[in-house]
Amino acid sequence: MAIDSKHKDLQSLRIDRSAAASGDGEPAPWAKRYILIGISLVVLLSVGALAYRLLAGDTPEVETVRAAAEGGGDETVGTVLSASGYIVAHHKINVNSKVTGRVAWIGVEKGDRVKEGQVLVRLENDEFRANVEQARGAAENARAYLQQLQNGSRPEEVQQAQHNLEEARATLVNDTATLKRTKELVTQGVLSQQALDDANAKFESSQQRVHSLEQGYRLAQLGPRAEELARAKGSVLQAEGQLAYAQSQLDATQIRAPVNGTILERTSEKGELVTAQFASSAEGGPRGSVVALADLNDLQVELDIAQDDFARLGPKQKAVVTVDAFPDRKYDGVIAEISPEANRSKATVQVKVQILNPDEYLRPEMNATAKFLANETKKEVSSKPSGALVPANAIRDHDGKKIVFLALNGKALVREVQVTSTRANGVLVQGLNGGEDVITTIPAGLKDGDKIKIKGQS
Repeated sequence: MAIDSKHKDLQSLRIDRSAAASGDGEPAPWAKRYILIGISLVVLLSVGALAYRLLAGDTPEVETVRAAAEGGGDETVGTVLSASGYIVAHHKINVNSKVTGRVAWIGVEKGDRVKEGQVLVRLENDEFRANVEQARGAAENARAYLQQLQNGSRPEEVQQAQHNLEEARATLVNDTATLKRTKELVTQGVLSQQALDDANAKFESSQQRVHSLEQGYRLAQLGPRAEELARAKGSVLQAEGQLAYAQSQLDATQIRAPVNGTILERTSEKGELVTAQFASSAEGGPRGSVVALADLNDLQVELDIAQDDFARLGPKQKAVVTVDAFPDRKYDGVIAEISPEANRSKATVQVKVQILNPDEYLRPEMNATAKFLANETKKEVSSKPSGALVPANAIRDHDGKKIVFLALNGKALVREVQVTSTRANGVLVQGLNGGEDVITTIPAGLKDGDKIKIKGQS
């Protein structure tokens, strides 16, 4: 019985061939065609992607630089030298304090435009005001004493001196009569010699008092001596000088803009101590300056000219200035300063070009390029470009000729050039018009017409 049950179970596991033959589970013919088409497309796409990867892996990647045109029919006709540098303020002023004090108020921020005389910073000034008041009191005291001497004695004082003198004179007359009578009585033996001595002493005392009062009366009429007046005047000048100094110290607590300009840097904050003496840069120490400003209408381009190119330049030579930030804007310039000393380590000479027409686009420390023009007497105007400026590493030697590789439409093209001059920022060549994409990283074995890929481009 157990064997029969197992046999029945095995029979139930067999595939029903009749059901498969009937075609109930088989896909329709049109579905088979679509499945085949889909599989074919997937295979084709996979093969294409693989081929693209293989081909792209063989395409060299290069870097390019745009060739800069030199000369032509614009303002750069007759350019003798092109150099790069930085824009600097002609005069940068670090505004310091004349007195030592703590900052109570700051009225400017970086970038603010200020006018000459405008208050930028105020310092705490209580002690300075007290010094002014003390000096003012001393000056008033000195003036009053001088005025007293200049006015002389008051009429009442002269009159009193006169009365004292008249009284002394009357006493002297009386003492004189007394002395005369005493002498007569002593001669007659009525009075003793002592009485005569007393009368004589009183007479001399009255006589001396009259002389003294006469001198005082005359001095009261004449007034003070010239020397005393001069001394009083000197005291007044001294006191007024002390007052002026104290007032200048008080005024210095208001730090003002020395010129019209723009705030470049704010170097102190409220509560910090600023000093008129040398100040270190240690954290928390006193500051030596409060703000830095410059007149942005007085800008120059600072350039380091290679000594090999220095002979091409001269005083007052004109230039056209451009900045990297705004390459479409051009500014007129003229050489304003040539350093009297060369830089031995860099083999350069510093030259400063004054920008004649600055505007609000220019900022100190911007990268700038100055193209120096030939003098009018030597300028040769031409309608054709005088060449293009390319990097030195883009030049290659080929069969005794100078060539460069250009990138155009995904291919490398060979162009023969003639080197006309070497500049501080590249090589000036003939054979290019400017604006071409010059390959600077040239792979080994690169030939004319080879496919290339520019680095950074997809």
